[in-house]
Amino acid sequence: MLQVGPKMLPRLAELEKDLLLRRKRAQEEQWLGEIEGIDLTRTFLRTKQADAARLTRRVPVDLGIPGPRHQENHDQTAQLPPYVYVYSTIREGDMEPWELRRAVEAGRATASELGLQVNDMVVIHNSDRVALRLVPCDVLARVAPSGHLADSEFEVKVAHHLADVDAPVAELDPRVEPRVSVRDAFAISLWTYYEPVGSEIAPADYADVFLRHHAALRRIDLDAPHFTDRVAVALREVNDREQSPELPDSDRELLSDTLSALSAAISIDTARDQLLHGEPHPGNLLNTRRGPLFIDLATCCRGPIEFDLAHAPEEVGKHYAGADHDLIHRCRALNWAMFSAWRWRRDDQMPDRDRWRAEGLNQVHAALDRCGLG
Repeated sequence: MLQVGPKMLPRLAELEKDLLLRRKRAQEEQWLGEIEGIDLTRTFLRTKQADAARLTRRVPVDLGIPGPRHQENHDQTAQLPPYVYVYSTIREGDMEPWELRRAVEAGRATASELGLQVNDMVVIHNSDRVALRLVPCDVLARVAPSGHLADSEFEVKVAHHLADVDAPVAELDPRVEPRVSVRDAFAISLWTYYEPVGSEIAPADYADVFLRHHAALRRIDLDAPHFTDRVAVALREVNDREQSPELPDSDRELLSDTLSALSAAISIDTARDQLLHGEPHPGNLLNTRRGPLFIDLATCCRGPIEFDLAHAPEEVGKHYAGADHDLIHRCRALNWAMFSAWRWRRDDQMPDRDRWRAEGLNQVHAALDRCGLG
């Protein structure tokens, strides 16, 4: 884990202030994915602030005879090698500390076995999947439990196809074969690491990278699920009272009707369908020295381009030539309904979930009113 000390408290306060400013902007723009990521980072940051404050107090150290370790009381993240650093969010229900340690080692060993030099590793994202920056080879290793093997292989397949048509996406590392390796029950893929530059992408630039990405997607032949498959999963969660036991009946009816009706209405005109990114929110568009690049390609699906545009800030769609703005509004309402469905899942672990449950439903109502469907 990232080791902190009392001297880091001022810097941690600066980071928290910056996160609050970014969250305010994200909330104004309704960047759902960005808000969720910021909230998770703030949760992690508060933990680190508490750790740093605790170190200001000296405590006695027991130097007695060592006894057997009790795993349930032992923070296994402390066993990570000293050359591993974690700059990522940790939330209940995601990769456990002992699993994180194994995932880090699996990523290191895989890269080393393929001839890449690995002296240090930085965990830059930790959820149910881990992203590691490997140094000095400067590779991004994406490590997922083997249960996600199919998703990892699909993402690599998408990236490999898009590299052939010069799409604005993060690329696989060119020094190794484009494939997913399996080690110690983890699926590992190796990508080019891009250092982020700046913090904001202008709406016109966002629309331009959309246009280029959609054009590239039209040039490849790939079997991908339809966006309605994702809606169907959310609909099952809403209609299953065991999976969403706390969802009030009136809101259950609202979400069920919205998901089913909008999914059917949007998917009528299949002539507009093409391959899409699937979740191109601001958190999945990285500003780099090469320009904006889309990441997290496993969400690739088929549907109208407006489904992609509905994930971006509203101003972006105004710069996208030929977009159907009414359809964007309907897709945005559908996205809010899916967002709300996930928040009412029994095992949802999003921080401040109760507030987001209420906010999600409010946004569904507002989006439907804007579409004239309220």
